[in-house]
Amino acid sequence: MFLTMDHFDFKGKRVALRVDINSPMDVSNYTILEDTRIRACKDTIEELSNEGAKVVILAHQSRPGKKDFTPLYPHAQRLSKILGRDVEYVDDLFGSHALNTIERMKEGDIVLLENVRFYAEEVMKEWNTWDESIPKRQGKTFMIRKLYPYFDYFINDAFAAAHRAQPSLVGLAYYMPAVAGRIMEREIRVLSKILEDPDKPSIYILGGAKADDSIEVIKNVLRNNSADKVLTTGIVANIFLIARGYDLGPNRDTIVEMGYSHLIEVARDLLNTYGERIEVPVDVALNVNGERKEVKLKMGERIEYPIYDIGSETVEYYDGIIREARTIVANGPAGVFENKRFLKGTAEILRSIARSRAFKVIGGGHLSAAASIIGVADKIDHISTGGGACIQFLAGKRLPVIEVLKKSYRKYAVR
Repeated sequence: MFLTMDHFDFKGKRVALRVDINSPMDVSNYTILEDTRIRACKDTIEELSNEGAKVVILAHQSRPGKKDFTPLYPHAQRLSKILGRDVEYVDDLFGSHALNTIERMKEGDIVLLENVRFYAEEVMKEWNTWDESIPKRQGKTFMIRKLYPYFDYFINDAFAAAHRAQPSLVGLAYYMPAVAGRIMEREIRVLSKILEDPDKPSIYILGGAKADDSIEVIKNVLRNNSADKVLTTGIVANIFLIARGYDLGPNRDTIVEMGYSHLIEVARDLLNTYGERIEVPVDVALNVNGERKEVKLKMGERIEYPIYDIGSETVEYYDGIIREARTIVANGPAGVFENKRFLKGTAEILRSIARSRAFKVIGGGHLSAAASIIGVADKIDHISTGGGACIQFLAGKRLPVIEVLKKSYRKYAVR
């Protein structure tokens, strides 16, 4: 259980709203190239402003050392355009300029403070794991101690960063109610439903290059019977194919170079435990000197070229399983979809999902981008705003932001 915006009246209150509007940037002219995450924040910000709250937005862009680690002025401009009202940008976080601006705010005003990651305490170490001391430790950081007296409520709508435990994400919750924004509320409810009470048959389609995360999801959803079947693609599929005894030649070397060699034994154990509930490709598309060549997989025959996609027979086989599903969860592309010769597997799987009568969920990141490219995004019931946070949630991990929301509910909920 967690507090939502329905629990409180925010009229006249100062609200610290943490969002994730981290966006692709053209650093040559500080232009935002793609604003999906900014648009996703519209409902929460608009609702608070219309209700008469004084909305102070905390956000980040990239991280130190990256070329797109920029101020948030372009984000304020884009937010103003999306909302159709002024969003004041303050190039300060907790100095006199920021604090005086907050004090002067009127009901309905919206202010965006500077990139929280410009301040060292936010990034001094990787705050990625949960323990009970986190809220107090982060609440005692200088940034939070300067900011908290100016706010009545802390609303967290940054689901894409929910697997972090940085001060701006959890520290204010030490002093005031931590409330889920509309994005956060929707993400938690949808992902909890598909894990705890999915309509059956429930299938997971897992691919992409982050095989360690995907295999953690496979372990969790098969152990809990959240999934009836898992269809593998991408690097995930290659690991399971090797575990089954196929000779993938140079593709095994790639898995070793990626630091995933230990996952082959993990996959072998999963196959021994769950058998045919885990599906692997029956054919693959190879990159042969830049051209697509599909080959059927045969035990004892060595693959001599890089695997860049699943093959047509696999697409057809998986389509049959997808058609019978009532819940579908997909994360990660089926191949190197950025190369048009190897888009087919990802595109056809997405089209199969879009045609399905199932409740359909796509994890954030590359697969959601692919869904937009091929024009099926509007046929998906829920596209998660968070790649890493989504997959860790599905893997059964404790996400610091969500743990803080639960603690706040226990402390502040009206009985």
